[in-house]
Amino acid sequence: MKRGRMAAVAITVAAGVLAGCTGGTHNQRTADSAKGGGPPGYAEGGGSAPGDVAPAKPTEPADFRSTFALDVDTASYSYARRTLSDGARPAPRTVRTEEFVNSFPQGYRRPKGDGFSVSADGARTGAADWSLMRVGLATKKSDPKAPRRPAALTFVLDVSGSMAEPGRLDLVKSALRTAADELRGSDSVSLVTFSGEAETLLPMTRLDDGGRGRLRAAVAELEPQSSTNLGAGMKEGYRQAAEHRRSGATNRVVLMSDALANTGETDAEAILDEVARHRKEQGISLFGVGVGSHYGDALMERLTNKGDGNTVYLSTRREAGEVFVNQLPRNIQLRARDAKAQVVFDRDAVADFRLLGYENREVADEDFRDDSVDGGEVGPGHTVTALYAVRLKDGATGRAATATVRWLDPDSRKPHEESRTVATTALTGGDLWTDPDVSPYLRLSAVAAYFADALRTGKGGPSPDPVPDPGTGSDTDTGSELGPGTESGPAKPAVQPLPAAPSLGKLRREADRLAEDPGLRSAAGLAKDISRAQRVH
Repeated sequence: MKRGRMAAVAITVAAGVLAGCTGGTHNQRTADSAKGGGPPGYAEGGGSAPGDVAPAKPTEPADFRSTFALDVDTASYSYARRTLSDGARPAPRTVRTEEFVNSFPQGYRRPKGDGFSVSADGARTGAADWSLMRVGLATKKSDPKAPRRPAALTFVLDVSGSMAEPGRLDLVKSALRTAADELRGSDSVSLVTFSGEAETLLPMTRLDDGGRGRLRAAVAELEPQSSTNLGAGMKEGYRQAAEHRRSGATNRVVLMSDALANTGETDAEAILDEVARHRKEQGISLFGVGVGSHYGDALMERLTNKGDGNTVYLSTRREAGEVFVNQLPRNIQLRARDAKAQVVFDRDAVADFRLLGYENREVADEDFRDDSVDGGEVGPGHTVTALYAVRLKDGATGRAATATVRWLDPDSRKPHEESRTVATTALTGGDLWTDPDVSPYLRLSAVAAYFADALRTGKGGPSPDPVPDPGTGSDTDTGSELGPGTESGPAKPAVQPLPAAPSLGKLRREADRLAEDPGLRSAAGLAKDISRAQRVH
């Protein structure tokens, strides 16, 4: 995806959608909306914002727009859960706030057709003049029995030595057996394996007329081998996908790996360029499934961003079943292509703002309506949440912000937009933690975001030691990520906590209370994860 300059205080958002909406909503310009101009609340501006954390004495940001490509990844939270259950804190650079937030239900209203609903709400944080604003997007759920276009899926499977560890290749095989049961007869599947070299184990095969049996037999043959030539696997996988691309079908490459590499192509950019080329020229996108206690999180994230797809992480058979029963269908069907969001803050009402997460999904503000600039693919039943810390000016009234999402129709590629305004009263009403009128979904999002921030900053306990560079690997395939800025690179500098950050103890108590709501049972798992983080010393 083309990356653009963006206000750092508004660190890019990959998506937004909120429950408990305030302000008016309206359909906006479709194909005639062309480029240029802006939604209500548009303010000219440019340059960089003063920093990526809320400063002690905030100054007015130079750019009042925050623009990003939509993203529905949840791998960061799943990987953090695995690390905490193993008795360690995740490395701060693997913690992405938006993926923690997007791992939980949001209670958004759904649109009646394709496209998005846009929602927004907020509450006071307890810090002087600072509020939390939730902006979100949701797509309509699909009936699993309803007709859909067929899928052509090329599974690229890591069978290197490191995949012998429990919770890696065994989970991959379990997930593929589930896929053999859940995919439809009109769908086609191929299997490409890679270790020292890449091999097509199963050519593209329709699942009807005996195809399911051939898929299961191929899965049964999978055994771990030696080194990891990830570049060869991706090249062969995309060659297979391109050669057997089905017109009128959803064409996907599904990479299942610990995303570590030690042989073959050592230039990450070459692999990334290959992924981007196939996405652009043939519409073949990438779905990443990560596994393993030592996992190349940064590389998998970069690959799926280039491939216009998303990433999940598996550590249990239950999660494998969830992904391939519920999440894989969302990545076969589409509600929107090249989806982007832009939040424009009203400079008469807002003194400062900060986007929580989405650092690696930024888009230049001026590229919001340039449909040649890549956005994100979003399937049925997806929700995406963006949280902002917002400091209002004294006595501010009226509109605080306008959130707009733009996307292309999956079939016609006609552009559409939907917007919602956010009133200052939505941000100045109740206290986030004590007001009974504050949405419990907003409160759960806040707990997840503050927990991610504590792990990023080391609050509530010591930060983990830096992840050692595992080097170039060996026959046992310890492996390393490829390219600059990966997990084996230098850690990012510590950041300041979010405004009014609660203690981990308070966050755990809030999660426990939220879990009493029948619709928010998943908060119990969050409370357990926070408790584990408290015990790590």
